[in-house]
Amino acid sequence: MIEEVKRNYLEINSLKDLKETSQSFEEFSIVLLDPVNFQLNKFFYKNVGKKHRWIDRLIWSEQQWIDYVSSSKVKTYVLKRKYDLIGFFELIFHIEKKEVEIAYFGILEEYQNKKLGSFLLCEAIKKSFNKNINRVWLHTCSLDHENALKNYLARGMKIFKSEIVKV
Repeated sequence: MIEEVKRNYLEINSLKDLKETSQSFEEFSIVLLDPVNFQLNKFFYKNVGKKHRWIDRLIWSEQQWIDYVSSSKVKTYVLKRKYDLIGFFELIFHIEKKEVEIAYFGILEEYQNKKLGSFLLCEAIKKSFNKNINRVWLHTCSLDHENALKNYLARGMKIFKSEIVKV
């Protein structure tokens, strides 16, 4: 069955445009995966993405995962509370274009709807702008979490392109 899905591309062009959440998240930490660990990327991809039809990487070999996470352009950050894994984001640095793509972003289902996505997005944007870039962008679609688009817009991102794709 073919389904029409709306895909929105969003961007933010300055850290000044970021609208941070006022809620305190002191018990949480954002940790750069260093050294890289493809198993954690794969875990989050499968578990965050299972309800949103993230399927592209499900066919990747172990070597494809290792090659991806080992790229100097890719950085993965994990949201934790003490030793509990909660969410993640992957940043792809396009230094030649002075931009960063938030490639994947999400919270495990049991931690959703607690405003953690707002906190995580703010951190992803801040980490991106640490590298002297002019733009952070991502795309989301109608298959993603129902609050995804609202979160991106509420943090100051703006839609720069929309399209309908058939899946």
